[in-house]
Amino acid sequence: MKAISSLVALAALASHVSALYFYIDGPREKCFFEELPKDTLVVGHYNALLYNDQSHNYGPHNDMGLYISVEEVFDNHHRIVSQRGSSKGQFTFSAADSGEHRICFTPTGIHGSTGFFGGGHERGNVKLEVDIAIGETSKIESSDKEKMGDLTTKIRDLNARLQDIRREQIFQREREAEFRDQSESVNARVVRWTLIQLAVLGVTCAWQLSHLRSFFIKQKLT
Repeated sequence: MKAISSLVALAALASHVSALYFYIDGPREKCFFEELPKDTLVVGHYNALLYNDQSHNYGPHNDMGLYISVEEVFDNHHRIVSQRGSSKGQFTFSAADSGEHRICFTPTGIHGSTGFFGGGHERGNVKLEVDIAIGETSKIESSDKEKMGDLTTKIRDLNARLQDIRREQIFQREREAEFRDQSESVNARVVRWTLIQLAVLGVTCAWQLSHLRSFFIKQKLT
């Protein structure tokens, strides 16, 4: 009864997390298949180690990289992930539809290195450790959460700056509208004062002409 309970617990754990490692002989593609439901989040962490002939052990290599591809087998092998990175890192994707997915790894970037093409370990020159969390966003490591937190903080800062820019734009529009109103008021006053001056000048000219005419009549010049 205890053995059955242990198997059930292990099966439940395996449905969420898949930790495995395998060996690759040279720059060859290594693939495995995973049946995924629709809208399932997959977060994978990997670490590729190169066999060293001198120490007879697997260890990190600065020049080694890894190419990762994920294809939807059920959709004519439609590729949804094509990622090149260092020998250690992470890949993430979400299943658009339910079906079998083909996840492949190919070591890159160390052509001619000791133990990669010639000699090496009989099981394979590259040991690839893969830890995949399926459907559990809580499996993302704390470092990734910190990165997400940093991104969130930067986004909030950008939003705050945008709000400041918008407030400044509104303030400038208000000042522009106020300046336009003042300019229109001043222009209206200038036009009105010009018309008044023209009217006064016209009245003055008419009075002067009338006065001169009366003067000429009195002097019997006309």
